[in-house]
Amino acid sequence: MRMRAPARVFADRAAAGAALAQALRRLPLAPPVLVLGLPRGGVAVAHEVAAALHAPLDVLIVRKIALPHNPELAIGAAASGGIVIWEEHIGPSSGAALEPLRAAALQEIERRERRYRPGRGPLDLHGKTVLLVDDGLATGATMLAAVRAARQAGAASIIAAVPVGSPEAAARVRREADRLVILQTPPELLAVGQWYERFEQLEDADVCRLLELGPPAHAVE
Repeated sequence: MRMRAPARVFADRAAAGAALAQALRRLPLAPPVLVLGLPRGGVAVAHEVAAALHAPLDVLIVRKIALPHNPELAIGAAASGGIVIWEEHIGPSSGAALEPLRAAALQEIERRERRYRPGRGPLDLHGKTVLLVDDGLATGATMLAAVRAARQAGAASIIAAVPVGSPEAAARVRREADRLVILQTPPELLAVGQWYERFEQLEDADVCRLLELGPPAHAVE
């Protein structure tokens, strides 16, 4: 009988990004390659991936949509380009009640676009191999929104890449991305943070600093 490898707890997002980069380097990535971190936490992972692959780093803005009285309960996600998805249990009859949440999420995405990508236009992904990187998949909603946004922006190939995620979320993302690279799918994932020794909250300033440290967007063609 084949034994299951024990689940790995990463020291921090940088360590997770280095491990993820090792797996990605084994893939035949058709140039030009662009690494897009999903803020906030995914940018710290993506920074390590971009450095290891000598690829440019940018962000694709996503936003979890949660209930006002329970911010930990995700009911959907939004992404740049006006992409909004809802969890499967949210029925169409809830549309009017959810409209304020949708509008608030898209407004926050616009704010982060101005903060993280000042003076830059919408992402043009035509002809690019796009690596969408996050620090983990809980429900998979934010990554799914990112995949759809990247597709809308013209990406030639979309690879979703994460260090850890639930089996259900992995299956959900795998159905829409061209490829999913995930280092482990523990059967019981209550929260992404439980798979990191250090999982501090990143602020806008942290994201901007990581983007400034990354390779410029024109570095790899």
